[in-house]
Amino acid sequence: MSDVQKKFYVLRAVSGKENKVREYLEAELKNTDLGEYVSQVLIPTEKTFTMRNGKKVMKERAYLPGYVLVEAALVGEVAHRLRNIPNVLGFLGGTENPVPLRPAEVNRILGKVDELQEQPEDLDLQFYVGENVKITFGPFNGFTGVIEEVNAEKKKLKVMVKVFGRKTPLELGYMQVEKE
Repeated sequence: MSDVQKKFYVLRAVSGKENKVREYLEAELKNTDLGEYVSQVLIPTEKTFTMRNGKKVMKERAYLPGYVLVEAALVGEVAHRLRNIPNVLGFLGGTENPVPLRPAEVNRILGKVDELQEQPEDLDLQFYVGENVKITFGPFNGFTGVIEEVNAEKKKLKVMVKVFGRKTPLELGYMQVEKE
């Protein structure tokens, strides 16, 4: 099959079912002759960080929801077989003759995905002693205080907060406060 050049095509999938489409396609590649015509199935994803119960949680989500990239040689019935996979709505860019992505588009998408994957999870937040901050998470949510100590290595702050007229020291993470 080296005489037919494989190109990237975009399959439109039901949003949220991209992984099901990829799993189904990968099973088909192993169990049938479809593996000769399809070489890669990709879902562009990005890492996002959210706060849950005071902890930073990393979650991977689809960067292009509803789309699955497939590197394939569309000869014979291959396009028909790809189009009729469960949860696939069809090809992007034409139903009869799907239009392949240009190499520049593929590089941009894959480059963008690589860039998102390699994002450092460290935040570029810098806090300084004497700076005012507002607490955004935890039992002291809404209180303001003054930074007494910064531990950049552990990403922790010691903040003095006035509670009932008395100064109380709190140890908080970078994600629990915001600058005022």
